[in-house]
Amino acid sequence: MTNEEDSFLLSGTLDCLTADASTLVTKWQRYLTSEKRMSRHTVSAYGRDFGGFVQFLRGYKERATSMGTLSSLEVRDFRAFLANRRQAGVSAQTIARELSAIRNFYRYIARSESISNDAIKAVQSPKLPRRLPRPLTEESARTVLESIGDTASEDWVAARDGAVIALLYGCGMRIGEALAMNGADVPSGDTMRVIGKRSKERIVPVLPVVHAAIADYQRLCPYTAEPDSPLFLGVRGKRLGARAVQLAMQKVRAALGLPDSATPHALRHSFATHLLSRGGDLRTIQELLGHSDLKATQIYTEVDSARLKDVYDKAFRRA
Repeated sequence: MTNEEDSFLLSGTLDCLTADASTLVTKWQRYLTSEKRMSRHTVSAYGRDFGGFVQFLRGYKERATSMGTLSSLEVRDFRAFLANRRQAGVSAQTIARELSAIRNFYRYIARSESISNDAIKAVQSPKLPRRLPRPLTEESARTVLESIGDTASEDWVAARDGAVIALLYGCGMRIGEALAMNGADVPSGDTMRVIGKRSKERIVPVLPVVHAAIADYQRLCPYTAEPDSPLFLGVRGKRLGARAVQLAMQKVRAALGLPDSATPHALRHSFATHLLSRGGDLRTIQELLGHSDLKATQIYTEVDSARLKDVYDKAFRRA
């Protein structure tokens, strides 16, 4: 494995694999990166989770894990791994995520290597409590847009953070999608093409306030964004990272007394919830968010109902 491929797995995991199994895992990683086009973050998470499973097998089977071992594991073996994780105090959500990575690996080898294991299909994920997205109120979202740059060290940094936040709330973009924009991606009309997860393309509307925020940032930015260079830059002139936006949001959250759930991603939830509350169609919102499954969008109907109930309860108590 190369250094990049080695970092895909947990440190020390290679010693837990035989050569044939190591080759198989390398092919899987390349498949996730090249064919599935998953983000580096997602691929790394898959590697860490599967690496933990491999390390467990090394101790559980008392030998390095081979391709034959992986193909012959039984239901009780997978359940032993889940029991081990529960005993270690790992949350149900984390266990479910780890099991998802393991399943993905087995789907890959069944399709690409003709190595099947039916036992993994019989293993159920732990039940997870249903968690609804926690959007900001319309008033809070507007206040965040107006205040996001108040603690910035320079005017252009304040304008930059304001432009990113405007894209998240005004266009429903993910933070990674906004930060991946280059100079050529700056919208000139009232719509914009967004490349989302797994290179899926969608068209989103661009409000005048978003146009103005981007134009303000470009006017003040000391760096020139070429068509093929990053649009949003850090103070050193490199592509802006998500952490800088998260820190800016953390500061404005503290200043405004907003809850910890008021994160950059919560603005995307707010975009969907506020559209729905104003009569937006679920199918249209699904397209704007880039959801492949309508079920992922339908959760916002529950959020909206919960918000209405909260408003009603407060009004009833005052009465």
